[in-house]
Amino acid sequence: MRTALVIGTGLIGTSAALALAQRGVTVHLADHDPEQARTAAALGAGTDEAPEGSVDLAIVAAPPAHVAAVLADAMRRGVARGYLDVASVKGGPRRELEALGLDLSSYIGSHPMSGREKSGPLAATGDLFEGRPWVLTPTRDTDTEALNLALELVSHCRAVPVVMDADAHDRAVALVSHMPHLVSSMVAARLENAEEAAVRLCGQGIRDVTRIAASDPRMWIDILSANPGPVADLLTDVAADLEETVRALRALQSSDESKRREGTSGIEDVLRRGNAGQIRVPGKHGSAPRTYEVVAVLIDDQPGQLARIFADAGMAGVNIEDVRIEHATGQQAGLVQLMVEPKAAPVLTAALRERGWALRQ
Repeated sequence: MRTALVIGTGLIGTSAALALAQRGVTVHLADHDPEQARTAAALGAGTDEAPEGSVDLAIVAAPPAHVAAVLADAMRRGVARGYLDVASVKGGPRRELEALGLDLSSYIGSHPMSGREKSGPLAATGDLFEGRPWVLTPTRDTDTEALNLALELVSHCRAVPVVMDADAHDRAVALVSHMPHLVSSMVAARLENAEEAAVRLCGQGIRDVTRIAASDPRMWIDILSANPGPVADLLTDVAADLEETVRALRALQSSDESKRREGTSGIEDVLRRGNAGQIRVPGKHGSAPRTYEVVAVLIDDQPGQLARIFADAGMAGVNIEDVRIEHATGQQAGLVQLMVEPKAAPVLTAALRERGWALRQ
């Protein structure tokens, strides 16, 4: 791949363009908002000038509702040898293109499983997709050249290619992305009119649950409108679990011992099923989840503190597998939780104490 045209210079399109440009591909940028394309170009993602002829790959990074129309226009104009979209749903756009009677041999659907709560070209980074799954949905009609161009794009973005059926993909993202986003929003909505005294008690748990609720509602309306059936089916199951959980909690209020036991059993059931589901979430580098020991360190909110901790851990020969920061409410301090292999925890604990760090149990 020597040349590419990115149509749609939001977060995903600009991030892909940055990755390609950094690897020597000549990237042309187009957007319905010319100012957004100019912004992406100023960031080093390519040029907002139109290509003089056909490019190797056209990447359509438009909202799902507009993907088919943008792709159809590009294909009719013959702007590229191969065509690819990065929308978060795959079945609908494919069927729309088929209904238009287009030759889809040069097209392949795709979806990079990566994003941020922020949108637009200013939120883009060239390493957004690094190490992340990038789903490809070829069909029997997809020619080898289109597939190879898609694989080259994934490689340039340092992502991990995953081949799936389009409708299977849509059901999967409903489970791992679309439905969780709505649930996160519903939880966050409880905070809107909550008393300030209650909100001040927010800790890392509520931050984790509500983090993705900060995303742009307009973007998510586009996404959910393109995949409503699978999401609704999953929320129906969640609603059934909620009803059972509410009944169990009400039973715990009863003065009847047998009802309280039923309530306890109901709560235990949902918590245990939650445990069973959570351990299936892939761990580091996509491997099976592993159990790490947590070494908790109290730090001041000052420049260089994290760098010092990591440097001290490195000097002790300990690899930090993961890290979380829990910020103290109303204080310029926080608790850094360093996840390490169990056998490394005593070594790291001793090393950090020796260097004067305040550790917490």
